[in-house]
Amino acid sequence: MVNHSDLISKLVSKDTTEVQLSAPQLVTASLRRGEGALTDTGALKAETGKYTGRSPKDRFIVEDNVSSHKIHWGEVNQPISEEIFDNLFEKVIDHLNSKDETFVFKGYAGADESTRLDLQVINEFSWHNLFVQNLFIRPDTKEEALGIDPQFTIVSAPTFKADPSVDGTNSEAFVIVSLKKGVILIGGTEYAGEMKKSIFSIMNYLLPEKGVMSMHCSANVGENKDVALFFGLSGTGKTTLSADPHRDLIGDDEHGWNDEGVFNIEGGCYAKTIDLSAEKEPEIFSAIKFGTVLENVVLDEEGTPDYEDKTLTENTRAAYPLHYIDNARIPSVAGHPKTIVFLTADAFGVLPPISKLDKDQSMYHFLSGFTSKLAGTERGVTEPQPVFSSCFGSPFLPLEATVYAKMLGRLIDKHDVNVYLVNTGWTGGGYGIGKRMDLTHTRTMIRRAISGELELGEFEKDDTFGLNVPVSVTGVPDELLMPKNTWLDKEGYDEKANNLKELFKENFDKFGEQSTEIAQKGGF
Repeated sequence: MVNHSDLISKLVSKDTTEVQLSAPQLVTASLRRGEGALTDTGALKAETGKYTGRSPKDRFIVEDNVSSHKIHWGEVNQPISEEIFDNLFEKVIDHLNSKDETFVFKGYAGADESTRLDLQVINEFSWHNLFVQNLFIRPDTKEEALGIDPQFTIVSAPTFKADPSVDGTNSEAFVIVSLKKGVILIGGTEYAGEMKKSIFSIMNYLLPEKGVMSMHCSANVGENKDVALFFGLSGTGKTTLSADPHRDLIGDDEHGWNDEGVFNIEGGCYAKTIDLSAEKEPEIFSAIKFGTVLENVVLDEEGTPDYEDKTLTENTRAAYPLHYIDNARIPSVAGHPKTIVFLTADAFGVLPPISKLDKDQSMYHFLSGFTSKLAGTERGVTEPQPVFSSCFGSPFLPLEATVYAKMLGRLIDKHDVNVYLVNTGWTGGGYGIGKRMDLTHTRTMIRRAISGELELGEFEKDDTFGLNVPVSVTGVPDELLMPKNTWLDKEGYDEKANNLKELFKENFDKFGEQSTEIAQKGGF
């Protein structure tokens, strides 16, 4: 029988284990150990090797008497045995014990103290330890940190490579969650985002059990305490559109919604930096300074980042604490949302630029989580590909998606929230024919929605999707609002719109009988 907590305690208490180092100490250690380099603004640049993103096929949850009847098993939540987990755990602990140094951070996930998660992260790399210090919520003092009795511990050993034929994994990389033991075991990958998203998955498991909605969204709040949530997959503009100099940023990615309002799960931001510029995203650009971690960004000889360089990956990132954003709300809590925005980048060009959803439509589109991406062009394929990610975050949902959708529906009803579907994709035709929505127009529409101006105006239903489209929006040409009007080829619009409608229906079939009522009331 493996005593997980005892082995972890012995590792943490070793003389060679550095606990709760400051950011300057971790930067110094990273430079001394050859893990990274400083940029011209003082940020620490590190590379993650061949894994430049999450590895979903290498993610598992231990199937045991705690998890077996609660987890929604499948491609996202792959089961693995306790025996395989225990064997790998002992190997990883032995691996870390053989190192000259290990690094430990203790902190929290969840700005709401009544439901926050006490956590601990054990790292082989010092720059990984700086990453988690930036991304999770930091205790006020070292004494407070040392007093934390963690509910979950991440054990991260990037240079330990699994042998699938011996260790029962799919590859050399693995991310294994044991809900029973409160341990997340990570090996074979240097991509730091695995740690962040593993804890988010844990919160998506724990919070609903406490009656708290967990959400993959950004959030901001205005002077009038008007909270807005922004849901959207990669490429929809979630980070860009929620960054507003006139509103406080609550958080950029992960939130909870309880009886008091909205709170950030994290203590930092993990922003994409590809094509970053001071003009387009000044808040993020300014946050890249000493203490920030830059992942896979190419530097020139003088240490200046080239944010357009995709040599290592397009998934270049910056990890920095929330207080590096000038208009961040700290502590990152606020009241109940008045507005929810679902963002989609429709490359078919058939969804309205903005439409108002009722509660049933909101649940339907939340479960659908639609956007589109362009296919690879190696063989000349340029047709857009539909992407459906339940609740705008299916890779991080351990429970049935309908659990989260029904919670959202109840909260929308209880707090009389206005919900809008905003298309940041194409207009006047699909990709290759039409053009991308004007960002200025999109910002204007969202600001009008958040201010309450839109709900006071007139709406008309579109013929295909049954969506309520505003007749006019101050500052936006009326002819842009109903997508069919922007197409020269009206029959072409009907064909594409009906095709997308069928794709929605086909995707929704996967939810089975439990979603029939949602589909009937909120679908097409």
